[in-house]
Amino acid sequence: MNKTLSRILWIVAGVLLIAAGVYCFVSPDAALGGLSLMLGLAMLFSGVVDIVIFASSKRYMLGSGWFLLEGIFTVLLAVFLLCNQAFTMLSLPFIFGMWLLFGGISRFVSSFDLQRLGVKGWGWFTALGVLLTVAGILSFYDPISGALALSWVAGLVLILQGVASIAWGCFSGRFWRNTIL
Repeated sequence: MNKTLSRILWIVAGVLLIAAGVYCFVSPDAALGGLSLMLGLAMLFSGVVDIVIFASSKRYMLGSGWFLLEGIFTVLLAVFLLCNQAFTMLSLPFIFGMWLLFGGISRFVSSFDLQRLGVKGWGWFTALGVLLTVAGILSFYDPISGALALSWVAGLVLILQGVASIAWGCFSGRFWRNTIL
């Protein structure tokens, strides 16, 4: 897989995540009812994109192991969401919190690879990682209130994840090594 296709896949995943986030804001009552399906599909696509990019570029891209870990974790959570719809509504705040927490930590750690490579703006990735991690931690504090406000929280976080994915697609060319190993 070449750099351009990888970047396009990240950007498409980001746009889908942002669209899902906007839907949560526009229709919060309907979003809560269908949130597990919508979230599951968005997470499944995002996780598969990370795994495909890892599989095709692990030798050429620095820090690609984080994509594999995040991709596997995201796919597993997505399959759980899609297969257990009834139980999902009860556990959604916890599942969503785990996804945010791991995605935030992954982006936070990856931001230091950008710093090491001298990429300007690496601090934005650090900030997004911290925001996602904090959102994940906060979702564990009060799951009942979290379930009531989940459509709004999910909308905001999906938009943040989408922005992070689009930003990663825009800056990912700097992670590719210049030589083929």
